[in-house]
Amino acid sequence: MLNSLIGIIASSGGAAAPVGPSTVEYLVVAGGAGGGGMVNGAYLGAGGGGAGGYKYNSSFSISGSFTVTVGAGGAGGDSYSHASNGSNSVFSSITSTGGGGGGGAAGGLTGNSGASGGGSADGSAAGTGTSGQGNDGGVGDGNAPGRGGGGGGASASGAYGNTTGNGGNGTANSINGTSTYYAGGGGGGIGYSGTSGSGGLGGGGAGSFATDATSGTANTGGGGGGAGTNQSTRVVGGNGGSGIIIIQYSDIYGDISVGSGLTYTRVQSGGSKVYTFTAGTGTVTV
Repeated sequence: MLNSLIGIIASSGGAAAPVGPSTVEYLVVAGGAGGGGMVNGAYLGAGGGGAGGYKYNSSFSISGSFTVTVGAGGAGGDSYSHASNGSNSVFSSITSTGGGGGGGAAGGLTGNSGASGGGSADGSAAGTGTSGQGNDGGVGDGNAPGRGGGGGGASASGAYGNTTGNGGNGTANSINGTSTYYAGGGGGGIGYSGTSGSGGLGGGGAGSFATDATSGTANTGGGGGGAGTNQSTRVVGGNGGSGIIIIQYSDIYGDISVGSGLTYTRVQSGGSKVYTFTAGTGTVTV
């Protein structure tokens, strides 16, 4: 009975005034990691970037003011620097961890650990995932065709380079009324002519051969693809896709207040209010 009445209270003037929600449904996805880069003539493919952390809850209590931060994607690796991990996304007390960068020519062939681990290159260790947020990256293959391991995704580990090097698939969610995949891992690059790893469902970028790899899709938390080459050009891994935060609650409740610094949209339809945060950090008040 209380829950059915809490959406409306009497204002000082006697008119009905809506108050904010006490519980919401949320999806919090962190930034995906960059895929690894490769030096010229290496005959190797770098590992794909791990997906950003994926957290979902159909009923979560909120009150007062709290921080909302949308994690950025990590930078792809090149000949001079290892691929970067993605940045965390934060909603109130909930934190989703950024994905782990893919292994490549610079800073080590190993994949970084994160929410989902980055794939590795040349048989080195792949990054490990975080329970409840993602999965491990795949190990890259040092034998021809030298394919890098795929980055882990929310629903599956990255494939090993001696199979497909594909990024792990993400998870589908319909919080905004449309079924959409989030948090797919990046595919591994390839060092010889052949098929590089594909990105996982959920915005994972594809690996490459003799060209820069594909970046993860913005606002999915997808990992960037790993780059590979046997030619005279240096190739760069794809950047990770930025994260996203979506909250949904019944439209019998009032609007929340969103402070400066956040990029967002508000949609009211079908008995629900849906706020989608796509960039920035700021304070939200119920």
